Amino acid sequence: MANVHDNTLERTAAKSKKGKWNQILKEKWLYLMVLPGLAYFLIFKYFPMWGIVIAFQDYSPFLGVFGSEWVGFEHFQYFFSNPDFLRLLRNTFILALYDLVFFFPAPIILALMLNEIRISIYKRALQTMVYVPHFMSWVIIASISYVFLTTGGGVVNDLIAKLIGQEINFLSSPEWFRPMIIGQIIWKETGWGTVIFLAALASVDQEQYEAAIVDGAGRFRRLWHVTLPALRSTIVILLILRLGNFLDTGFQQIYLMSNSLNRSVADVFDTYVYFVGITEGAFSYSTAVGLFKSVVGIVLIVGADRIAKKLGQGGLF
Repeated sequence: MANVHDNTLERTAAKSKKGKWNQILKEKWLYLMVLPGLAYFLIFKYFPMWGIVIAFQDYSPFLGVFGSEWVGFEHFQYFFSNPDFLRLLRNTFILALYDLVFFFPAPIILALMLNEIRISIYKRALQTMVYVPHFMSWVIIASISYVFLTTGGGVVNDLIAKLIGQEINFLSSPEWFRPMIIGQIIWKETGWGTVIFLAALASVDQEQYEAAIVDGAGRFRRLWHVTLPALRSTIVILLILRLGNFLDTGFQQIYLMSNSLNRSVADVFDTYVYFVGITEGAFSYSTAVGLFKSVVGIVLIVGADRIAKKLGQGGLF
């Protein structure tokens, strides 16, 4: 009886395996479309991960990974005891919190506003206009900011000088650095961020709106009881993903907008890794800092996923 049972299980497993391969062959073109994206993540995301071992070494380019001396958690201990750690953590955390509070809701609000436009030609024109800044590099954004905000000729400062009688040094003032960074992000990425939300709104059953109108619901009621619930799962998933990159404030933007006068608030983990790792050649130490950021991101994304599930929302895992 045992042999018969084992043979039955083997035949069932063989049929299941054969069925999977037949399904793959049937949808081979879909799998071929996935290959470029899969290759990108393997080559640029997963294969380079073996390099994190140098965070536990006193890495020397001349000795290589296998010849460098192992030092364990020495770099992490030095980083956490470094006076720069608390300053970097504070600057990075505040910028990330500003981004979460002010930028994350911006694409949602804009998508809701665009969704209320009923004339399609106006809606498409506005969508195109708000998408354009996303395709500009941070170098262009920084250049535009300098032209508008600089003292002694900047358009914004000239207007402010006429209104209040004096200019504001946006580019060098530590107090204005964080609002300026968040303002740039909102202007550049809000339009592009609406793509996912507009796609989610397009899938809402129009009969729900019609039923709400029959019940006497106004525009705000329809927005609150039909539109926002349709976006809830998308918002939760994107929020979880955003928390995974909570400490990633972006190197290029911060580097371009920082200077010696606003350095006290502009130094974050991303710029610190560049200055220590590239300009000073401390490869192992900078890798340890980057690994610390990744661990924090994993903890945040797993924690947010579990909290979302406990609250009855869909998660990632």
